[in-house]
Amino acid sequence: MGLSDFGNTVVGVDINEEKVRRLNKGKSPIYEPGVEEYLHRNLQSGRLRFSSNAAEGIRSSEVILIAVGTPMDTDGTADLSFVYQVADTVADNLNEFTVVVTKSTVPVGTNAAIRDRIAERSGKDPERDFAVVSNPEFLREGRAVQDFFHPDRTVIGYENEKAKEVLVDVYRALNLISVPFVWCNLETAELIKYASNAFLATKIAFINQMANLAETVGADIHKIAKTMGMDGRISPKFLHPGPGYGGSCFPKDTQALIKTGEQFGVDMSIIKTVVSSNSYQKERMVTKLLQLMNLSDTDSQAFAGKRVALLGLAFKQETDDIRESPALLVAKKLSELGGEINAYDPKAIENFKVEFPNVQYFSDCYSAVEGVDAVMLLTEWNEFRSLDLEKIASTVRSKFILDARNLLDITEAQKWGFTYQGVGR
Repeated sequence: MGLSDFGNTVVGVDINEEKVRRLNKGKSPIYEPGVEEYLHRNLQSGRLRFSSNAAEGIRSSEVILIAVGTPMDTDGTADLSFVYQVADTVADNLNEFTVVVTKSTVPVGTNAAIRDRIAERSGKDPERDFAVVSNPEFLREGRAVQDFFHPDRTVIGYENEKAKEVLVDVYRALNLISVPFVWCNLETAELIKYASNAFLATKIAFINQMANLAETVGADIHKIAKTMGMDGRISPKFLHPGPGYGGSCFPKDTQALIKTGEQFGVDMSIIKTVVSSNSYQKERMVTKLLQLMNLSDTDSQAFAGKRVALLGLAFKQETDDIRESPALLVAKKLSELGGEINAYDPKAIENFKVEFPNVQYFSDCYSAVEGVDAVMLLTEWNEFRSLDLEKIASTVRSKFILDARNLLDITEAQKWGFTYQGVGR
C-alpha cells in the first residue's frame, strides 16, 4: 500500500484467498487507522492488486518483500518456517536480477541463510542473479501509516551495490523528505531491529518498577517520569507506567534476543530481567485489584462470584490486536479465582472472544459496568479518559476502580465515592 503510493506497481501475495478477495475490494483484514483510505486510493490507481498466486507475483517483480510472521516457538526462539517457505518459493520462480527484501523480524544470520538457501535451490548466483537485503520495519500498531510515510530512519542491510541502487529508487519518496538512511551489513540490520525493541521494552519495564516503588513510598510516578524525560539523554517516550507491555513484537523479540545470546554464548541477563519483570507486572494487576477490594489474594473463595468490568482488551489503543495483551492474563486469573467478567473494547472484542468465549461482552462501556463489583481500565483508549463517573457510580454494585493506565482524575473518582487505585500514584 505505502510502496504503491510512492508510485511503484505492487502485487500483494497471501495464501489466504478470502483475505485476498477482501483486500481487492478495499477491505482491510485488521483495524489500523488510515489503512483503508490508502488501500482504496492505490487499488483505484491500478498500482496495487492482491493475488494468491505467489509464482506469478515473483516472476513479474524486480523486488520481493518477505513479510511473514516469525512467531515465538515453544523454546522462545523465532520460528522461521514461514520465512524459509517463502524463500523456497522465490528460488523456484526467479527470473532476471531480483532483490529479495526481508521485512520480517529475524535473528542474526537469517538473511545470510536465505541467500544461501535460494542460491542452492535455484542454482543462481547471489551476486549476478539476485541479492538478499535486510530492511526491518519499525511500524507501530495504531500508527503504522504515519510511521511508514514519516519514519525516524530506514535501515537497509545489504551486500550487493546493484541491490542498493534498486532500493534507493524504491524509496526515492523518503529520500526527498530527507529521511535518514542507515546502510549497513546484513547482521547489523538484523540486530538493530532486535536491539531497538528490546530497549523500548526495557524502558517500559523500568518505569513500571519505579511506579511500583513510588506507589509504596508515596511518590508521584508521573512527576518522576516527566522530570526524567526532560533529560535529553533519556527522552520522555515510553516512560508511561501501566500493566506491562504486550503485542506482536516486544514479547517475542525479547525472547528471541535472549536465545540469540545463548546461541553465541553472550550474557543477556538484562533482557531476561525485563521479560520476568513484565510478567510480574501483568500478574500484579490482579493482586492490586484484590487488595483494592480488601480481599485476600490467597483465598479464592473470597473472590468467587464477584463481577469485574474489563474496559480495554487490546494490548494498546488504536488496534484490535490482543496478542500478549495484559487483559488476557487478567481475564484468565480472575476466571480461575471464580470471578465473572464483563468486557468492552471499541475494536478488539471479536479477537478476544476467540480466547474467552464465555465472557459477557458489551457494545459500550456503560453497559459493561452495570452491576459490577469493580472496574479495571486496561487499555488507554481515548474514550476512557472522559468517562462519566457520576453515571458509572449510579450503576455499579461496588465502587472500586483499578486504573492500570492512569487515565482518570483521582479527585473526580473520589468525588463520586470510588475507591480508586492507579499505577505509581
